[in-house]
Amino acid sequence: MKPEEVQAFNQSQSQVGFNQASGSLAETQRSMMLEEQDRGMIREQLDLGEELEKIENLLRGRILEDDGTGNRVWKNPTDAELIILSEYGIQLILNTITWYINKNTLLSNYDEATILIKMEDFALALADRVFMNYEKVFKYPTDKECQDLLKDRITKKTEQRAFQLGLHGQKGDKDKIFSNFLKGVDLEVETTKIREQIIKNKLKGFELLIRVVQDAVHSTYLRALKGQERRSLRQHMHISESSGSNLPRQSQGGMFSWLKPK
Repeated sequence: MKPEEVQAFNQSQSQVGFNQASGSLAETQRSMMLEEQDRGMIREQLDLGEELEKIENLLRGRILEDDGTGNRVWKNPTDAELIILSEYGIQLILNTITWYINKNTLLSNYDEATILIKMEDFALALADRVFMNYEKVFKYPTDKECQDLLKDRITKKTEQRAFQLGLHGQKGDKDKIFSNFLKGVDLEVETTKIREQIIKNKLKGFELLIRVVQDAVHSTYLRALKGQERRSLRQHMHISESSGSNLPRQSQGGMFSWLKPK
């Protein structure tokens, strides 16, 4: 073989080796990318942080509003009546449901009868805890809030009285009318009545509060009914391993080995 032919042969062999190495590197990179996508899918499926954050915002009475850029953000309410729970009550609910709304529950395997028993125990225990501590759980209005509300009521009465006088062709002095109304009011008695009425209205939400929290926990248990959450992840694992069967294996057992039955 002539020298130039030997050189050409060596170059062709080098190119073949380079192409094989490049192909292997590309397959390895593709395998790593698929595994990272799978990890992201699993994290998203089992991560309940967003759900817990949503529950906390709702417990705080916050509302979703447009921030002016097209995004929806949680904002504190301007109406104090939307704030039902005290900080103690909010933390009590959050600390309680965190024991249930988590990936350990999702990856469990319960039958329907067991879920119903657990939910009955949970609902009764939570209702009892909230009821026995309602003075700490529900947000009581401050003296200033009660006084401001009383002032608003007197102001409305003043407006109505001035309007009535106007209908009869009389000119009413609003400051004088307001002062007369104020003289006939026992501030301590009226603010106490207002406080009692506000608390009464908040307590009306007791049953609904227990129900929505119970439903959030129940939904988590239902995802563990007959181990369907684990099963869905295993099915995805099987599909991922089948699609990547021709790719080089990174490690023994693969990234889903923790989901496989021992």
